[in-house]
Amino acid sequence: MPADLYTRYMDALSVWTDHAADCGTCTPTQPGCPQGTALWERFSRLQDAYLTHLRTKGAS
Repeated sequence: MPADLYTRYMDALSVWTDHAADCGTCTPTQPGCPQGTALWERFSRLQDAYLTHLRTKGAS
């Protein structure tokens, strides 16, 4: 699962950065349109899940 989680996290980052680069209202660090908000939220959730996994793994 961790490898899959990392892959999904990196894919979400890539989709977000591609969108932010082409969108006239989103910036690299802030969504500005409905589609960008959804992409940012997905990226944020996966990032949180991955970082939680790393913290949990380190505490073991």
